[in-house]
Amino acid sequence: MREKVRLDRSRHAAPQVFDRLREAIVSLDLAPGTVLARAELAEQFGISQTPVRDALLRLGEEGLVDIFPQHATVVSRIDIEAARQAHYLRRSIELEVVRTLALAPDEVVLARLRGQVAAMTAVMGPASYRAFVEADQGFHQCMYEAAGVAGLWDLVRRRSGHVDRLRRLHLPTEGKTAAVLADHQRIVDAIAAGDAPAAQDALRAHLSGTLSQVDEICARHPDYVQA
Repeated sequence: MREKVRLDRSRHAAPQVFDRLREAIVSLDLAPGTVLARAELAEQFGISQTPVRDALLRLGEEGLVDIFPQHATVVSRIDIEAARQAHYLRRSIELEVVRTLALAPDEVVLARLRGQVAAMTAVMGPASYRAFVEADQGFHQCMYEAAGVAGLWDLVRRRSGHVDRLRRLHLPTEGKTAAVLADHQRIVDAIAAGDAPAAQDALRAHLSGTLSQVDEICARHPDYVQA
């Protein structure tokens, strides 16, 4: 992220800088170990250092950067324990979400979920990983909204930086995108059938995919993972 970035001047700068940097970190455009210098970021975004500092502090609260006062701010390595805890939180919530949706199938909701599956299908392939991830997240966010717990999606997203980076490392594995797509289709089919246990089983299998391969991911990317 060294190119100049144009911000929306009608909005506060710090949240925009936070969003841009967080996305770059989670997508691995900013790899673990990358030094984030306030002065350079301020110049890049065309703002003062104060909103940059505020954005970096928020990233530090999420564990996505390590802040060394009077020295440097560095993109953190992936914390496997934090990833496991985020996964536990998300699985616990989403098992109840899919159960809620399956107990009262709604055609409007199902159409939205099928639309997200179609969007994922349209962007499968190595050149479109970012779009695939966005459509994947849109699918899950849609379920939270349909279940009436949209605020919990924000909570889950704030806790998921480490596990999302693991998933991004895992995504290029052969067959992974197809497996994600098939998982989503099984979830939709179970909800449509009003089969809550099947929906929960499909969701549980879907969310466990990356962490079940964590040792292999760590072995392939030792420089990205916290020792």
